[in-house]
Amino acid sequence: MAARKACVSFSKTLIEEVHKWGCMKQTGVSLRYMMEFGSKPTDRNLLISGQFLHKELPIRIARRAIELETLPYGLSEKPAVLKVRDWYLDSFRDLRSFPEIKDTSDEKEFTKMIKAIKVRHNNVVPMMALGVQQLKKGMDPTIVYEDLDEIHQFLDRFYMSRIGIRMLIGQHVELHNPNPPPHCVGYIHTKMSPLEVAQNASEDARAICMREYGSAPDINIYGDPHFTFPYVPTHLHLMVFELVKNSLRAVQERFMDSDRVAPPIRIIVAEGIEDVTIKVSDEGGGIPRSGLPKIFTYLYSTAKNPLDEHSDLGIADMVTMAGYGYGLPISRLYAQYFGGDLQIISMEGYGTDAYLHLSRLGDSQEPLP
Repeated sequence: MAARKACVSFSKTLIEEVHKWGCMKQTGVSLRYMMEFGSKPTDRNLLISGQFLHKELPIRIARRAIELETLPYGLSEKPAVLKVRDWYLDSFRDLRSFPEIKDTSDEKEFTKMIKAIKVRHNNVVPMMALGVQQLKKGMDPTIVYEDLDEIHQFLDRFYMSRIGIRMLIGQHVELHNPNPPPHCVGYIHTKMSPLEVAQNASEDARAICMREYGSAPDINIYGDPHFTFPYVPTHLHLMVFELVKNSLRAVQERFMDSDRVAPPIRIIVAEGIEDVTIKVSDEGGGIPRSGLPKIFTYLYSTAKNPLDEHSDLGIADMVTMAGYGYGLPISRLYAQYFGGDLQIISMEGYGTDAYLHLSRLGDSQEPLP
C-alpha cells in the first residue's frame, strides 16, 4: 500500500516516461576515454560532455528507479527504500525537465543541477542498508539468507550503477575546476602513486583503530615509491582503507588480551603489465571457510547502521571500525568498475590475505548493470 501512496507525488506521465527511458541503451565509458577527453576541458568539450550526460543520466537513473519498485520480499515497500526511490524519481524529473543544452551558459546551469543531484544521493548506501535492516526485522528468522540471493544481486547492480553515475557527474563537475591539482584530469590522477595512496588510507584506518581501541598494530608497506599509473585516488583510498580497517580490527581483537605484541599488517604493492596488485596481509586469525561466501553479502552485518542511531544525517559520517557491513562488497564493486577485482584468501587460525587487482590498462568499459 505504502508504495502506491508514494506514487501520488509523481504524475502518471512521469512514471510512464521513467519506463520509456529505462528501456533505452546505456553507453559505457572507459577510464582511458575519460582521461583523454578530459585532458582538454575546452568549452566545446564541456558542452559535448554536458550533452552526453543530459541523455545518459536519465537512462541510468530510470533503470534503477524501475528496479526499486519491483524488489522481492516486499523490500520495495520499506520506508527507507521508498525514500531512495523518491530521490531517484526527483533526479530523473530534474534531468528531463532541463531544456536542451545549446551553449556554454546552458552547460554551466546543467553542471550546477547535476552537482545538486549528486548531493541528493549522498546517503543512498546507508539508506538502502536501513531498508534491508527493516526487511530483516520483519522477516521469518528461519529464512536462509542464501535465498535472498536476488536481493544481493539487485544491490550489486544498484551500487555498481551508482558508482558509475557518481563517477560521470563528479568527473564532469571537476573538469570545471579552474586550478586542477598537477596531473589531475577531473577525478583521475594520471600519475597516481598506489604506495602513497595506500599509506594515506592506512594512516586513516589506523587513527580510527586507535580511537576505538586505544592502540593499533603497526602497518608495513612494501613497493616502489616511484611507480605511478593513471587511476582514481578516491576509489583506491576507499578500498585500501576498508581492507586495512578489517585487518586492524581482526588483529586487535585477537591480540587484545595476549602478552604477545600484535603482529604488523603487511601491504605489498606489485606492478604487473596488466594489473597493479595490492595485497593486504594480516595475522588476525582468519575466517572459517564456511564464512567466506558471507563476507561479500549485504545481509549479514551485525554492525549498527549510522542512520539507525542518528536519524540526523549530518552526523552519519562518523566512521566506526565495524562500519555497517557493506565495506567489502562495495570495495569489490569499485575494483570491478574499472576492470579490476578483489579476492579474499583466508587461513583459519592464522590470518587473511586480501588481493586487490587494479587494471593498469584503463581501457575496459564500465560495467553497465
